[in-house]
Amino acid sequence: MYVHPAFKADPDASAAFLAERGFGTLVAAGDGFPVAVHVPFLFAPSGTGGVIELHVARANSIHETIAANPRVLVACTGPDAYVSPDWYGSANQVPTWNYVAVHAVGRAQLMDKDWLPGHLERLSAKFEAWYPKKPWTSGAVDRQRLAAMMNAIVGITVEVEDVQGNWKLGQHKGRDDHEGAVAGLRAQNDPAATAVADLMDRARGIGRV
Repeated sequence: MYVHPAFKADPDASAAFLAERGFGTLVAAGDGFPVAVHVPFLFAPSGTGGVIELHVARANSIHETIAANPRVLVACTGPDAYVSPDWYGSANQVPTWNYVAVHAVGRAQLMDKDWLPGHLERLSAKFEAWYPKKPWTSGAVDRQRLAAMMNAIVGITVEVEDVQGNWKLGQHKGRDDHEGAVAGLRAQNDPAATAVADLMDRARGIGRV
């Protein structure tokens, strides 16, 4: 991934983003063209890498592609928003798009079916914890139905070798331009625009009440 020096994220911050976000695009090298699938995942960082675990539908041939060529990319994006040049505090500006993106590259391995129950429990536990309710567990599903559903998926782990983050949040702009863009984004009453404005402030160490 091309990363402008001004937008290069701290590796630890990018790893933390991957672990927190937990949803992205798995890309594998197919026969003459790339193939991709959008999946939830778990990431356990370790050193400069770590391990991603996920699963795909057995009907999706991407797992066959990975078996033949295990080098993969997991791309993960966060909030994004269009930034109008009218919002800046200085003239001669142009439109842009602010966003957060993290890429993890590594070697994938197909897992056997005995690995799946633990994986599914870990995965659901992470996302169930996001909501203020009693967590769902697989115990709520009939055993035969659960077994049939597990037969319909393929587990995959990725030994991550490198994580790169591109946090394009206007870090190269002056203070007046920053304040104007943040105010413009907040005025849109859009959750994604507000999230980008918050990240822009955080990137510059600005706290707001």
